[in-house]
Amino acid sequence: MKADGSPVTQGRFTATRTLKSQLAALGYAPKDITYFGLSHYHADHTGNANDFAGATWLVQQPERDAMFAEKGPAITQRGQYIALKDSKTKILHGEDFDVFGDDTVVVKAAYGHTPGHQVLYVKLAKTGPILLAGDLYHFQEERHTDKTPTFEFDHDQSLASRTAVEAFIKKTGAQLWIEHDLANFNKLKKSPDYYE
Repeated sequence: MKADGSPVTQGRFTATRTLKSQLAALGYAPKDITYFGLSHYHADHTGNANDFAGATWLVQQPERDAMFAEKGPAITQRGQYIALKDSKTKILHGEDFDVFGDDTVVVKAAYGHTPGHQVLYVKLAKTGPILLAGDLYHFQEERHTDKTPTFEFDHDQSLASRTAVEAFIKKTGAQLWIEHDLANFNKLKKSPDYYE
């Protein structure tokens, strides 16, 4: 939000509450975050990235390469995450990464939407398993189809990632949370409420 309390709008994105203020409502600050990850580098997913440059950044090698390439679509968005370039980084190469070593938080490669797109599996004690889809899907209606956005980096790779993720969801019983699914978003708890 702006100093006067009005919403901040960038292009077609609007935020009425900052991520920092939502963390503060829970008693945290960016400096308290140990690990940080993005599903991918698109502007609607990187707005707060620079605030977390003190954390260990978990990123797929092809995504990091695209984010800091001398040419390509990421150049216009780089200001939103430039502080990550020199941050402590854990480079992933398509393998699952069990963040805490107990299967409660797992970064999973889901390449295709961007070169190194990834999703996040979390297993919560009360809520159960959830898979945060990033932009693997944009809408529930895309599931179980061969439809992907026209701006997909690699359509076939996306479909392969979707097949793998759907098998994982079936195996784990995880809920699939699609970040662009407004109907689901409207049902979810909002900060300072949280899921356990």
